[in-house]
Amino acid sequence: MTETSIDPALSDLRPSLVRIAYRMLGSVADAEDVVQEASLRWLATPRELVREPAAFLRKIVTRLCLNELKSVRRRRETYIGSWLPEPIFDPEDQEPVDDITLPLMMALERLSPLERAAFLLHDVFGMGFEAVAEAIGREPAACRKLASRARTHVHEARPRFTIPADRGLELASAFFAASRSGDMSALRALLAEDVVAIADGGGKVAASPTPLVGLEAVLVRHAEMAQAFVSQPSRLIRYAVIDGLPGFITIEAGGILQTTALHIEDRRIVAIYVTRNPDKLRHLPENGVH
Repeated sequence: MTETSIDPALSDLRPSLVRIAYRMLGSVADAEDVVQEASLRWLATPRELVREPAAFLRKIVTRLCLNELKSVRRRRETYIGSWLPEPIFDPEDQEPVDDITLPLMMALERLSPLERAAFLLHDVFGMGFEAVAEAIGREPAACRKLASRARTHVHEARPRFTIPADRGLELASAFFAASRSGDMSALRALLAEDVVAIADGGGKVAASPTPLVGLEAVLVRHAEMAQAFVSQPSRLIRYAVIDGLPGFITIEAGGILQTTALHIEDRRIVAIYVTRNPDKLRHLPENGVH
């Protein structure tokens, strides 16, 4: 029997705690480890000392994340190639639980740990500044300043144009068809002039070591890949909403599992995010599919 199965309060709060930890750390595995540690601390705490279980657990999770971010940042400094957060998927039958998209997750990486925590807890998870102050160990006025600075930094990363999920997945389908068939004319029509393509292989599998910037650079790379698809075709597993963006999951040459997420603005793809690092895809149910 697990800890969450014998504690209804913890079981009910766990999904939101994992979301907080994931948004802080960008790693599903690290988020689950943090929530597990918070669960152990909760179980060891006399209930009479806890007025509000939700606030108590959010505080523990936030402070564990702040501690973890120190080692996370050290690992990122030596990361091979471009870094992307681990992909997570919105349930197909539900609205997204927040408006954090993959581009915004990457913008959060440029914030200090305290700015990140204040912004997420207040602006995303709706906590008042008194509760934020309790969670991160700062005065409410300081938390307001932290959140304000963070808001300024991440403003440009928030989606300027939102499109219905079904329309986004239609564009993802069109991109998959054009990029895999080598139809560069169709692909050109889908991409913005300033499109950026980022691939994360983590040094474990082949991936472009630096982002490709601009329409022509992205088209040249896809033309090269299209030639390889003739002998080693890409196999579509499914379309999905990945960290708030439309995209798809594929099996590529050599049996490599890959996710592709597309940032769309004004009906054009402005960014392509490809995750190939197998360490970041272990949590996918498709892992092991051949």
